[in-house]
Amino acid sequence: MFMEERLEKILDLVKENNKVFVKDLSKQFNVTESMIRKDLNNLQKEGLVERTYGGAILPRGIAENSTITKRLEKDTSIKEIIAKKAFDVINDFDTIFLDISSTNYILAKLLSKSDKKITIISNMIEISSLFTNPNSDIQLICIGGLYNKKLGGVTGSEAINSISKYKYNKSFIGVGGVNILNRSIYNFDLEEGNTKSAIISSSKEVYLLLQNEKFNLDGAYKFASLDKVDFIITESTPSPKILESLQKIKIEVL
Repeated sequence: MFMEERLEKILDLVKENNKVFVKDLSKQFNVTESMIRKDLNNLQKEGLVERTYGGAILPRGIAENSTITKRLEKDTSIKEIIAKKAFDVINDFDTIFLDISSTNYILAKLLSKSDKKITIISNMIEISSLFTNPNSDIQLICIGGLYNKKLGGVTGSEAINSISKYKYNKSFIGVGGVNILNRSIYNFDLEEGNTKSAIISSSKEVYLLLQNEKFNLDGAYKFASLDKVDFIITESTPSPKILESLQKIKIEVL
């Protein structure tokens, strides 16, 4: 096997399994461990893998920390797929929380045009403007507190105090990134992260809404662990290894 072919196959294995080990690759390709280390170093120089002790993993990026205005305009077709899946799990008489998330805004649009009989609680200001129909069976409760212009919603201690007074059948949480290896959920803002954590604590079922790419992205602040999550809704089926890791901690992917 030529080196270029081996490098391609190693990269495929990293993408499939999220990580690889020098010893395993040496046996699989029938070459020395020293040769595999050189292969992994070459892949790292190209930015395709990140070397770890005894092997390599997929390189992790940092999610873009942009304003809510920009996020509402980005990847709308993917977010519409996720929002539709979330819409389908909401039943009459549910009390749900929609946190600050561009995908939740699209979900709220779907709900505003529906005949569902539900209660929505939200700390995202843009969502409140969608529910003006006096004949709707949807009750909207807006969380008060300090308004963050960049985020487009209310966060902080006053918001957390209000959030903690309610109980939610289902909460829908937007994220900056998810790290399967250390089971961490990230965003960028401390106050927003603490607010998301409070929502999760008051919820019977927790749904993370995220694009598949966010399994390879991190944020600045870890606000929760994956063991606090019941469902993940994404646009398409994640890799088999990600699915396997999520199944081990009893998270269902929709």
